[in-house]
Amino acid sequence: MRRLLLMMMPLATIACSGAERLSRLGDPPEMASVTNPTSDPRWRPVSMPMPNPQDPPLANNSLWRPGSRTFLRDQRAATVGDLVTVLVSVADEAELENRTIRSRDNSEGMGIPQMLGLQASYGRLFPAGIDPSRLVEANSTSGVNGTGQIRRNETVTLRVAATVTQVLPNGNLVLMGRQQMRVNSELRDLTIGGVIRPQDIASDNTIRHDRLAEARISYGGRGTISDVQRPRTGQELLDIILPF
Repeated sequence: MRRLLLMMMPLATIACSGAERLSRLGDPPEMASVTNPTSDPRWRPVSMPMPNPQDPPLANNSLWRPGSRTFLRDQRAATVGDLVTVLVSVADEAELENRTIRSRDNSEGMGIPQMLGLQASYGRLFPAGIDPSRLVEANSTSGVNGTGQIRRNETVTLRVAATVTQVLPNGNLVLMGRQQMRVNSELRDLTIGGVIRPQDIASDNTIRHDRLAEARISYGGRGTISDVQRPRTGQELLDIILPF
């Protein structure tokens, strides 16, 4: 009975996946509603190392506002709920190639022509005959020839507005943003998150993605095209459980 249950579990998983796809047959992928990012059950406040507290600088009788680039109020994101535009521009290219060649030949021989006068007994122990000077001979040959090559070329250029969800004690801002776009029956989903310094925000309230600490950028999609590119559930299951 236990073996039968173990065999039925993958079939039940495949059936649930197929039922979910059948339930949206003919319908485009549903877009997520606009919600508070912190209401997600998986959301957790970010805790990072903080510097020792310092007294704020005095600015008595001054028209200049510390941290501001103008005499007026700074329009850049600074508090929870403010928006900042993240500029994602990734142009990565990596190429790695290596080769390893190894070979080894071994030959071993051992003989005992005379040992404690027992050589006269070899005839009784080995009636077919034996050469005491060649009791053991061993030969071994091994060789390895390995070649590896990695080539990757990625280009992603995006702009996404993120919301400040937390202000850390040292003034750094925690961002979280999501953008969805549906074209026909294909849904593209972009999520971004990380920690930034307020001084890295440009005057037009934008910041480059390489200024994000603990950056988490995800760009993918789902729909008819993605379903065709993804292997079937049975194939994924066999790739996991087959040992060869």
